[in-house]
Amino acid sequence: MPYYTKLGTMPKKRHTEFRRPDGALYSEEVFGTEGFVGPTTTLYHIHPPTQVYGWKKLYSTAPKYVETDVMRMRHLKSAPLKAEGDSITGRKILFGNADCELAICQPAEQMTYHYKNGQGDECLFMHFGSGTVYTMFGTLPFRQKDYIVLPKGTIYRIDFNKLADAPESERPVGWTEASMPFGKFLVIETCNASHIAPPPRYVSKATGQFLEHAPYCERDLRLPELPLTFDELGDFEVRVKALNSMHSYMFHYHPLDVVGWDGCYYPYCFNIDDFSPITGALHMPPPIHQTFEAHNFVVCSFCPRMLDYHPRAIKVPYNHSNLDSDEVLYYVEGNFGSRRGIEVGSFTCHPQGIPHGPHPGTIEASMAHDRTFELAVMVDTFRPLFPTEHALGMDDADYPASWQGEHFPGASKTAKAAQLNGASRFPVSPAGNAELLEMRSNGQVSGSPAGNGHSDAEAKKATNVW
Repeated sequence: MPYYTKLGTMPKKRHTEFRRPDGALYSEEVFGTEGFVGPTTTLYHIHPPTQVYGWKKLYSTAPKYVETDVMRMRHLKSAPLKAEGDSITGRKILFGNADCELAICQPAEQMTYHYKNGQGDECLFMHFGSGTVYTMFGTLPFRQKDYIVLPKGTIYRIDFNKLADAPESERPVGWTEASMPFGKFLVIETCNASHIAPPPRYVSKATGQFLEHAPYCERDLRLPELPLTFDELGDFEVRVKALNSMHSYMFHYHPLDVVGWDGCYYPYCFNIDDFSPITGALHMPPPIHQTFEAHNFVVCSFCPRMLDYHPRAIKVPYNHSNLDSDEVLYYVEGNFGSRRGIEVGSFTCHPQGIPHGPHPGTIEASMAHDRTFELAVMVDTFRPLFPTEHALGMDDADYPASWQGEHFPGASKTAKAAQLNGASRFPVSPAGNAELLEMRSNGQVSGSPAGNGHSDAEAKKATNVW
């Protein structure tokens, strides 16, 4: 995790006597990763954490992928999603591969048990809703648009605040108490034993401190806080996801019985509104939006920001073929300038192997604007993603054809008149291209084609060389 911290009570030295008020020893637990050479936290329990009983398998959690041999653009509309299950059982996996799974959840009820993911880290993005995550490391209050990073092995329970009708609360207009009683969130989960963390290039190799060029820093992270310890006896269920199955274990004491801990492995919250976008004179590539990463995938935040400020900048993304990754975007709010037909709660999936870019008409439409108010979460994976039946149930079958149509009205007539077949580089009217130059093979500036209205001398004054 980002840096060392501590909470609660603990002995001065590790692995030494630390006694309860009744004279018995607290139970020390080393909570470590990567075979004791990765980030580690040491916790002190009232009860031995090994005392469990009643273990049983409940159901399989292995996703079933479909259309694994189909490559096409996809648009999923999750807005009509109905509330179902709780914050764990209500998760619907939409895409996944050997490295990660992406799910959406709109719970209909509160959790009545605690949960531990024993096979991967989780990053939850709270689109709607607020509440508290009670964890073995302490309490994490959360709000709308929070990322909640929950490391592998963390025992937790999500307790949502019940939403009131809009506009008094965060429930969006159009939803009712029945369709969204608590909220809605995106789930990003690792499947390859890697951990979700800030990109290494954002932090110092020597100290782990966030560097000056990072778009967020330690002050933006919200760490576990008190209350920490629940000293209760009884029967408490903890459900554990492991081996692609959900298991049930019973504790005869409250599972959140930690009195103190210290280390570098713990959950935290980060609100996407605290991300400070990096901008440029010309369009910047997606890595500037990167927020987290794990092995073979990254998480990016597309936030409201100033658009490109070169006087002739094209302000929507260029057509691009990201040859080594699949791209999934989850649209949170705002106006999505390079896409048509996208709504709040939409997912788009653009696979490696075929290019994608702005929809027809969006390039010219963007050029008069100086800001964007879009908000979206992106996951780029370095292995192909496969959809599930849940994804197909939300699929917009017309989306792959949405790039058809005239991108630049009148351009085909102009191109024909200019004979743009290799004989000319310039359209008939040069009014919008005063800065364009041609280069001869010897590197000298050539004159513009006959009839363009510009002399060689004027051409030499131009600032852009293509």
